[in-house]
Amino acid sequence: MQIVLPLVLAGGILWWMYRGMDWAALSTALHHDMRWGWMLASMPFGVLPQVLRALRWRQLLHPLGQQPRVSTAINAVFLSYASSLVIPRVGEVLRCGVLRRYDGCSFSHGVGTVVTERVVDMMMIGVIAVITFVAQIPVFMDFMSRTGVSISGFLSQFTSTGYVVTAICGIGIIVAACVLLRRFRFLARTRAAATEMWQGMLSLRQVEGRGLFIAYSLGIWVSYYLHFYLTFFCFDATSGVGPMAALVAFVVGTFAVLVPTPNGAGPWHFAVKTVLMLYGVAAADGAMFVLIVHTLQTALVALLGLWAALMLARTDKIQTTKL
Repeated sequence: MQIVLPLVLAGGILWWMYRGMDWAALSTALHHDMRWGWMLASMPFGVLPQVLRALRWRQLLHPLGQQPRVSTAINAVFLSYASSLVIPRVGEVLRCGVLRRYDGCSFSHGVGTVVTERVVDMMMIGVIAVITFVAQIPVFMDFMSRTGVSISGFLSQFTSTGYVVTAICGIGIIVAACVLLRRFRFLARTRAAATEMWQGMLSLRQVEGRGLFIAYSLGIWVSYYLHFYLTFFCFDATSGVGPMAALVAFVVGTFAVLVPTPNGAGPWHFAVKTVLMLYGVAAADGAMFVLIVHTLQTALVALLGLWAALMLARTDKIQTTKL
């Protein structure tokens, strides 16, 4: 069910969005209209946040007496993102298992620090979201006054199916949160595991170099944004969209990825396309943009996971901590 249901949900939304798409136009866009230089320029910013996440994770593990190798931590994060393309959210647990297997790190401590990481990330995206939407209220109002578009007029462009998809995405986010909570509770059934997880969650209080930790956290989200924003310059239809408008699409897309589908496929497409329409991008152009960008960025995640699997296969296992 963890594999099939997310795929069915993603496939259903994507089929609904692209059921009438002109695939010849997509081929033309890829071969003639797309500026591939911008897409290539965005790709390093897809790799960098995963590397920074691994370095930040090691900072949280150090106060707990865990000393994973940099290469192992990076490959564990690469593999975790790729594995989540098959089973959503499984990577959170998988990367802790990688550190245990190759560097002898405590699995429970690893899970606790992953929880801490997620709390920090949710706080950061929450702050970014509030600042972004407050800053964009005047832009929304100005855009609507200039174009004569009202909220009711914009919403009238949605079909009944569109509202259903929106509701499904919202329910999906809630379900994903519940599944994550149950998974972590399951891992904490024994007293020892629960204690180590709690220590992992509190590791932020003991982390050394808090300035560096903050820098890693900021770097992760700035890189995510640049990975997304630079792709706007690949197409004429989106190249005129400003950085703040792209930030709105980025924030909305980040929340859409919480829906348990492979890399947010389906909900992410729908959410970002809707925001682009709000900023004047034609529906067909927006649909083509999100399809191409998401596909290429997902391919990058898969390639990094393949690289990590190959590197880990050549990595010597060490036992430094009693499991």
